[in-house]
Amino acid sequence: MGRIVSRRLPATPPNLPGFAFVRVLGSGGFADVHLYEQNMPRRLVAVKVLLAEVASDDVRRMFQAEVNHMARLASHPSILTVYQAGVAADGRPYLVMEYCHAALAQRYRITPLPLAEALETGVRIASAAETAHREGVLHRDIKPSNILTTAFGHPVLSDFGIAATLAEAERTASVGLSIPWSAPEVLREDAPAGVASEVWSLGATVYSLLAGRSPFEVEGGDNGSAALVARISRAKPPPIGRPDVPASLEQALQRAMSRRPEDRPASALEFARDLQAVEEELSLRQTPIDAVVDEWADGFGADLDDRTRVVGAPTEAVHVPRRRRRAAAHSVAVASTPEVRPSERSASARTRSAAALRRVWAVSAAAVALVAVVATAVVVAIAPWNGIPTVGELRAEIDGDTVAFTWDDPGIASGDTYLVTVDDAVAPAQRATVYLVDASGLDRVCASVRVARAGKTGATSREHCVDLDEPVG
Repeated sequence: MGRIVSRRLPATPPNLPGFAFVRVLGSGGFADVHLYEQNMPRRLVAVKVLLAEVASDDVRRMFQAEVNHMARLASHPSILTVYQAGVAADGRPYLVMEYCHAALAQRYRITPLPLAEALETGVRIASAAETAHREGVLHRDIKPSNILTTAFGHPVLSDFGIAATLAEAERTASVGLSIPWSAPEVLREDAPAGVASEVWSLGATVYSLLAGRSPFEVEGGDNGSAALVARISRAKPPPIGRPDVPASLEQALQRAMSRRPEDRPASALEFARDLQAVEEELSLRQTPIDAVVDEWADGFGADLDDRTRVVGAPTEAVHVPRRRRRAAAHSVAVASTPEVRPSERSASARTRSAAALRRVWAVSAAAVALVAVVATAVVVAIAPWNGIPTVGELRAEIDGDTVAFTWDDPGIASGDTYLVTVDDAVAPAQRATVYLVDASGLDRVCASVRVARAGKTGATSREHCVDLDEPVG
């Protein structure tokens, strides 16, 4: 994680079993970020620790929401990976994340990014935002400093600390937003944050990476909060003025930062496609869009250019009789294809697909081979253990109506994911070693985990069950 400017000294880092403190990375208004070394598997991780003095019930809920949002989205290649979360012995909640660098935030101010890199970064972060939106989550603070860089040089969107669901954003005020990258209607509080305001922030972020400054910053002028809000509310961003920036890109950014939300691209996906069009115009390698799609329902003859078509993910809980309820998972899994990342089907669709596959297997071996090739585009094929690590014992903790299942990382590789099965329902793939279940109204919840790798899965862990009317063992 990058350094966060702060006037206070960071709090003493907590003692976390299995982790060794290395150094402080930064301090913010609600939390400190430390660098730890994890013992098994051995790796450096960033640990965000909530401050004890600000840990009110509201802040704890906000922190838990960040954990949930990031865990649900962590399988996306352009969203920071969350490994696990917990509560330290001194009562401070913490979040263990992938250790990344914040060089981009410092670098663009000194030397604006090359055109090709800025376009690629824009497409990837727009893909991340689109996936979050389809999961029903708004980031609400997209800006250059929240784009980190992995060890392999890939940009990832971080810090979902003030994220909210789309429904929550309509009911809550815009708090903690960064003025230079916030849409005019949000700053004026004329409208709540939404997809349109996220598109504005995406445009402002790409503009900043190319210009070396935020869109409405004036060199040598008044760049205080009031002056910035006034310019953002009434003016168009000035042209970037770089000779290598084509007019088509200037127009795309102007459109994304239109004062009227209805004049902007209708989605982050549409904005990403605008940037792809510029890449094509300049004969640059087109950055693939990693977005949530559903190819299974479209059949095999779908146009490849239409594979970034986005479908919604369910956001409501499924209600079934009390003693037969299943804690259904309603997040979007992202699996790799040459162009996009398709979504996992719903639990019922996966059940029907699996039954259909079993019938096909009974017909002929040739049909098995055919179905397996097709199915890998949307579901993870089940295979016996073949060198894929197996998750050990699961643990469970109850916090109100939430059951948190956790497990130790068995040593998964960079492309591996976890598949969590909760009461017969398979949740979307994730990288985090924690899975939260809304157990309100449930008597018993059972979970198991397996590791997915390259279209196959390893052995399933032993199922761990929690009787909600009894203490957790």
